[in-house]
Amino acid sequence: MNKDPANPKMSRFNIAPDMDSNSSNSEYTSYQDCPTKGPFNGIQYTDVDAESQNFLSDHLGKKKYEAEYSHGSASFGMSVFNLGNAIMGSGILGLAYAMANTGIAMFVILLLAVAIFSLYSVHLLLKTANEGGSLVYEQLGYKAFGIPGKLAASCSITMQNFGAMASYLYIVKYELPIVIKAFLDINDNAWYTNGDYLVLIVTVSIILPLSLLKNLGYLGYTSGFSLLCMVFFVIVVIYKKFQIPCPLPEDFINITVNASQPQVNTTEEECCKPKYFVFNSQTVYAVPILTFAFVCHPAILPMYEELKDRSRRKMQNVANVSFLGMFIMYLLAALFGYLTFNEAVEPELLHTYSKVYSFDVVLLIVRFAVLTAVTLTVPVVLFPIRTSVNQLLGASKDFSWPRHIGITVALLVCVNILVIFVPTIRDIFGFIGASAAAMLIFILPSAFYIRLVEKESMRSVQKIGALLFLIMGIIVMISSMTLIILDWIHNAGSSDDHSDGH
Repeated sequence: MNKDPANPKMSRFNIAPDMDSNSSNSEYTSYQDCPTKGPFNGIQYTDVDAESQNFLSDHLGKKKYEAEYSHGSASFGMSVFNLGNAIMGSGILGLAYAMANTGIAMFVILLLAVAIFSLYSVHLLLKTANEGGSLVYEQLGYKAFGIPGKLAASCSITMQNFGAMASYLYIVKYELPIVIKAFLDINDNAWYTNGDYLVLIVTVSIILPLSLLKNLGYLGYTSGFSLLCMVFFVIVVIYKKFQIPCPLPEDFINITVNASQPQVNTTEEECCKPKYFVFNSQTVYAVPILTFAFVCHPAILPMYEELKDRSRRKMQNVANVSFLGMFIMYLLAALFGYLTFNEAVEPELLHTYSKVYSFDVVLLIVRFAVLTAVTLTVPVVLFPIRTSVNQLLGASKDFSWPRHIGITVALLVCVNILVIFVPTIRDIFGFIGASAAAMLIFILPSAFYIRLVEKESMRSVQKIGALLFLIMGIIVMISSMTLIILDWIHNAGSSDDHSDGH
């Protein structure tokens, strides 16, 4: 480790003795929270703009923010919790749908493969951070490939965050009408039960004011609350599996199902037999949904920086434990959600229960908790996107209210248009998972590793493994994107034919 007093910034990396750091720290760093997921505590950044400093100083506390060059203070257990919280997000709601379109055996194989590949990606990222001398994802891109590398990392993170924000608003669109109907005990389609209108109302009345705040003091509470909501969701999914019979009796369905949606009225025994291998037009969404659910790699480096007595091996163990916990939760949510509804499961699992229950207290509590969590998380996810836009526009470090408001409103307008006009959350999971998530998990870490870890030759086992990982990531991204776009085209053609038929 560089002990040169002329370069004090290097001392804050506190890299273990067996790790080398042969490059100076980044010219500047920018805050990028983990996409699609709740934020984490204890991140320290320097040279960010005025808006970021206000945000960070309030979240981290003055003492932590000023202790810029101190050693990490996060324990192993707290780091496991923070990383698990960073991994967990809205992607868990789509996993039962993925299992329904791959089969149980194929889903378990894919889930295990994505989890292992994600851990291997963490290994590459940590080693590259030690060699490259930077604990910021974008700066590794800059050190590896200059401006193009930095832009690739920044755009991937921004896309992932934008997709996460859209998925959260989709949950509002899907679930808030059900909550309102349950509270008012109505079953008609009034304007105040229209999901599109409700998304706009929630955005204007709650999300926009919170997003305009210079300080988000509730940030630390939101992350833990979001994780607890998802744990509660998994418990309820398991519990409901043993309450909802299959096949469903005719009088068990309490709500009229739209003809365009999957039917839950599985009165035939054949529909209740779980399938182990399934291949259909929706199978192409499985891998992108899984990558979307596991991506959190921009959070790895800040957590590494905050880990007490940190070393690469210790941080890898943190990742191993966190990913194992999330793997178990994901598998339970997908398995019991699929076994409950089988082929009728929707892209957003929680919404599928509305086909069975017009009112259920436990599900109502879950919906309300999840809605609260995602609504409070949207401003948190919006923050790093706004920071990136500020930097891309070349904004000065002086805080400007007009610029702050303008960027915030523009981002919320864009995401609302996306949520209103894109038909299903499956498309967000699929597109973002196949593009930005594939970049962050497969392509960028392996490319950075190959470029920055110079002490290993290209013929070494490590470099060959990284190269194969890179090639696999490119194949996964291109093939998934191609198949998803073809599915969109096919569905659009089918809709036009259906319209012409009328």
